[in-house]
Amino acid sequence: MASGEDDDPVIEEIDVYLAKSLAEKLYLFQYPVRPSMSTYDDVNHLSAKIKPKQQKVELEMAINTLSPNYCRSKGEQIALNVDGTTYEETNTYSTKIMDKQTFTSIQATTNTSRFAAAVFRKGELHITPLQGILQLRPSFTYLDRADGKQREREAANEGGDSSQDEAEEDVKAITVRFSRPESEQARQRRVQSYEFLQRKQAEESWVHLHYHSLRDGRSEHERQYLYCQAMDASDNSELVKTPKEYLAMLMPPMAEEKMPTGPSNVLSMAQLRTLPLAEQIKTLMKNVKVMPFANLMGLLATGIDSTAVLRCIQQVALLVQGNWVVKSDVLYPKNTCSPHSGVPAELLCRGRDFVVSGRKDVKDFLEHMAVPRINRGWEFALPNDGNFIKKHPDVTHRQQMLWLGIQSKLEKVFNFNKDDFIPKNTPPQGSVHVSGEQRLKAAQERARLSQTSLQHALLAKKREAPPGSDVQVKQEPLSDGEDGEQPMDTSSATAASLNGGVNGYSGAGSPASEHANGTAPPAELRDFVAKTFKKDSVLTLSELKRLFNLHLASLPAGHGSALMAVSDRMLQDAILLSQCKQILVPFPPQSTAAPDEQKVFGVWETGDALDKQHRRLLYELFSSNFRVRRKVIQTRLAQEFGDDLAKTDVDRLLKECCGSLSGWWYLKGTTQS
Repeated sequence: MASGEDDDPVIEEIDVYLAKSLAEKLYLFQYPVRPSMSTYDDVNHLSAKIKPKQQKVELEMAINTLSPNYCRSKGEQIALNVDGTTYEETNTYSTKIMDKQTFTSIQATTNTSRFAAAVFRKGELHITPLQGILQLRPSFTYLDRADGKQREREAANEGGDSSQDEAEEDVKAITVRFSRPESEQARQRRVQSYEFLQRKQAEESWVHLHYHSLRDGRSEHERQYLYCQAMDASDNSELVKTPKEYLAMLMPPMAEEKMPTGPSNVLSMAQLRTLPLAEQIKTLMKNVKVMPFANLMGLLATGIDSTAVLRCIQQVALLVQGNWVVKSDVLYPKNTCSPHSGVPAELLCRGRDFVVSGRKDVKDFLEHMAVPRINRGWEFALPNDGNFIKKHPDVTHRQQMLWLGIQSKLEKVFNFNKDDFIPKNTPPQGSVHVSGEQRLKAAQERARLSQTSLQHALLAKKREAPPGSDVQVKQEPLSDGEDGEQPMDTSSATAASLNGGVNGYSGAGSPASEHANGTAPPAELRDFVAKTFKKDSVLTLSELKRLFNLHLASLPAGHGSALMAVSDRMLQDAILLSQCKQILVPFPPQSTAAPDEQKVFGVWETGDALDKQHRRLLYELFSSNFRVRRKVIQTRLAQEFGDDLAKTDVDRLLKECCGSLSGWWYLKGTTQS
């Protein structure tokens, strides 16, 4: 602690005083469109006025018309457009030239509690709180007056062309209307309207001020009030605090924030997700009325099981054309009445006596789930969700049975027939019964025809294919034992398994034994693999296949005949015969990497014994960890080879074999985007 104080000694202590004389009268003026070195201190201020409640200020400043930068013809033209040719006392520019401009203020911030003006004198700092911070910009209201004058002149010209008789106004009937009493909701809308706010602001009268320049005697006198008049500490109690009180002011205790109480039927998404799943679904369906299942899953929290959602939604909604519609008894609970006509909920739910319930209720029913179409009546609000019907046939079947029950109730209540529920444009279809044996025969016939057509298409493609066309790597499952090939042994992730046998093979299954049997990879393939791994020390099988396809595409026509039929197994044999071995990287369970992307191969020997040992340790680390910190790699290498390991060797090894992301190191090709 002592050493810290010595490094940062206290140079000077300054007393701070709070001046209150101008606390409610001090404003800071800013001129955003004016350079800071070009002030208005020496400009003649013609007038000033303020609206204290709105903190709105207007200043009129003279323009130097004799300046070489002033265009006199433009100034005269502006004055002519604004005031016209006549001279009146209300003219904006009495000298017939634009010789002044008006500045209007806006509030830079509404909260000035953290801002103050400070002056430093004789080792004392005096601060005065600011009442407001205002930004003043040039006002262009004179252009509006010029437009108004132009419209007046045009109207006068049009009126002068007509005769005196035509100028007489026709006698018109006047309709007298009496305004009805204003409701509370209408009054709130009127109070919040822009027109009302503008009128309220215009009602506050201007307070005219006298401007005093910077070096005026009155200004000097007022500046003295920026210094604290009472230097006694008792009068500056705001700045005299105990350490505990000062700390409480800097870090006030956390008060419990009360959520604003909104309408009973409105919930935020944060509040909604605190409810049980069944209540969340019920609340959403009561508010939305009609919703596809995909939209419902999007509104709920991520990670919720769709099966649980299906179980809950069937309790509060019914399936209509693949979409979910809230049930009537959920929308109109028992022992409640219609807000429009007072009809009990039981009648509304059953749809009885809808004539008595009134047009508003009937329209309310329809607007929940349908939209009107011209000359077509009402249609369901959402399109048919065929994907949900195909994905959940069991749920769809249960819902169809529920609708059949509802249909039977409606038939009894309204004396409907079954034909009334069949769409008019849908012709009745007779039921066709097909036995299981007939279905089996039809499926076998379709399969036979399909196989024959595929064989003909394959033969036609082979005849049409030109020599030397692009060849893709043949995809073969490594577990297929028909050709006698065995998959590579990747059951262990230890270094011993990497070193066992010949490049990971054991016994007769190695590439060397297959080479003796005449099934080894062709020399051209081995040459390509060796050159590729000389450039990139670590590659995934997927990346190597991509590079191989690019290599085949670049070959001239007629070349590469030996590479026409290369399987995955043959490509891996070529890798293992090129001084490379597979690195069994433990990909995480949530990894989205394809199987070929999870097969990682690396150069095992480069001719340098020390380099081989470095690589062996690095591959061992990545055989037990999907990603590794650089510090772990350096520590392991230092333990094995001592602290004299050069940093350049570590950097070169990581650059050749690895890639970095967010502080972690991955083998090349294994980084998850």
